[in-house]
Amino acid sequence: MSASRRRLLQGAGLGALALGVGADVLWRQGGQAGALGAAESALWAFPAEGMTEQPLHLSAFQGKRVVVNFWATWCAPCVEELPLLSRFHADHAQAGWQVVGLALDQRAAVTQFLRRVPVEFPVGLAGAGGVELMRQLGNDRGGLPFTVVLDRQGVLVQRKIGQLSSSDLKNWLQMLA
Repeated sequence: MSASRRRLLQGAGLGALALGVGADVLWRQGGQAGALGAAESALWAFPAEGMTEQPLHLSAFQGKRVVVNFWATWCAPCVEELPLLSRFHADHAQAGWQVVGLALDQRAAVTQFLRRVPVEFPVGLAGAGGVELMRQLGNDRGGLPFTVVLDRQGVLVQRKIGQLSSSDLKNWLQMLA
């Protein structure tokens, strides 16, 4: 292979690596070029059904820092993190934080679960549209649990696929202080 061809291939490889790293950084920071506005709009307009069969309007929480957690009763990591999210909501609601749970589950299963494990934040049923909403928000595989954080302006600033830890919540508190 000639030296010039080798340099060309090395340059292309470095460019692809830089592009991949840049895309990964954007994803981890919550940004997605071009799709971010549409994803946020879809979240704020999402027609969740509340546990009292009244609609749960996410737009009612605009102006707060909002943690939206997608979960299901059959998802062990989801079930484990709900008490942590409930404590977080109870401890930080007065400071302008709001936690909302969107269950990808049947009403009866969620109702029965919440009787055993009550939470301090509103829970809605996401239905089939919840999986598509997760994809729009950057969870292409539809994995649970999935959590997104929006700032007071309604901008998506963080997301996490997988079980939350207290350090995740602490980091988000500091980031949006």
